Amino acid sequence: MSLKIAFCASNAPIAQAALAGLTRRYGNHAEDGADVIVALGGDGFMLHTLHRTEALAVPVYGMNRGTVGFLMNEYSEHAFEERLAAAEEAVINPLSMRAHRADGSEHRALAINEVSLLRAGPQAARLAIYVDGKLRMPELVCDGALLATPAGSTAYNYSAHGPILPIGADVLALTAVAAFRPRRWRGALLPKTAEVTFEVLEPEKRPVMAEADSQSVRDVLRVEIRSEPKVAHRVLFDPGHGLEERLIREQFV
Repeated sequence: MSLKIAFCASNAPIAQAALAGLTRRYGNHAEDGADVIVALGGDGFMLHTLHRTEALAVPVYGMNRGTVGFLMNEYSEHAFEERLAAAEEAVINPLSMRAHRADGSEHRALAINEVSLLRAGPQAARLAIYVDGKLRMPELVCDGALLATPAGSTAYNYSAHGPILPIGADVLALTAVAAFRPRRWRGALLPKTAEVTFEVLEPEKRPVMAEADSQSVRDVLRVEIRSEPKVAHRVLFDPGHGLEERLIREQFV
């Protein structure tokens, strides 16, 4: 029996051309009745697709028609249905962010890669960090800080010199961005069950913004982050090129 495939693509011309070609060959089913969703684009579009379809129990298989493509498989139309049938599945739990703003409002979002706090003015941010309600760092002076999942550990976290985490590791990476004080602090590895709270010190003089997979919230006072086990994203990879292999391989380049 043929797979019922739902295709979606970014606005990039190369992705739209792939969408047209694959749709002609395999049709295009509704996402809520499909066996698999195929996302054509780059990592940004893959994250968008995972967020958009998180209420569906449908795995997502990405093919790279973008720039980075760490979460994507190599693009090819050859033996396409066979590739989908043989694909390996990785299950990813996102982070849940609750951001409290200076105007009294509250903003919630989910992040597959990371939640980051970044300075929103000319001066460095001053942050206090709590883990499970206990003050662990009274003052971190920095351009920002982030909490990353294993799936997101090769993204912004890695650029900020944070560790790459195996996909099956039940840990989160807490990483500073351009730390000034304490200058030699290189972050921490925390249990997946930990709840991390960032408190912004001097928010009027040193404004801070929070981002959850590019969903931005400005003028935050406090941001609470924890893993969300109730949400599970199913991501498919070609055999031998799964997320576990990619995370290991990335550490030897």
